[in-house]
Amino acid sequence: MASLLENLIDVLDKEHFEYEKLLILAEKKTSAVVKGDVDSLSKITEDEQEIVGRIQTMEKQRTKVLADVANVVNRDVETLKLIDLIQMLAKVPDQQEKLRDVQERLEKTTEQIRMQNEKNQLLLQEKLDMVEFNLSMIRAMKSAPETANYSKDAYTNGEVLGIFHGGFDAKQ
Repeated sequence: MASLLENLIDVLDKEHFEYEKLLILAEKKTSAVVKGDVDSLSKITEDEQEIVGRIQTMEKQRTKVLADVANVVNRDVETLKLIDLIQMLAKVPDQQEKLRDVQERLEKTTEQIRMQNEKNQLLLQEKLDMVEFNLSMIRAMKSAPETANYSKDAYTNGEVLGIFHGGFDAKQ
């Protein structure tokens, strides 16, 4: 049982290390969103995918080790939670403390990631709203009414208010 607990603690420690990396990337993502740095966002997203892949592998390892522990303590693997296991280890305080410590660190880090991701989501929504506003302004400018300027043949010359159809005049 002791070796299973050591394996579980080791997997949880490794998982926590990866989550800390994910938190750092989430903070970098905030900076990239604020700056509008699409290249950095792309790189950060690639790095996040790599880390998430490693976390998924560790989750499988954790599930396997937890299933082995559940068999040893004669509990249903589906209902055995980490917090239950911590309570069951009251007679082994050093193992209990190690497991509680890693569980608390994981919980704290994942909460920080959640909060940072919510912040990033709000920032991205604001950026999207600003882009939509700018597009609406451009569409509105293109549909501005024509002026009542007439040519000498009594036809409107088709000029539109607020729109400059010319390009850059290098001769001026």
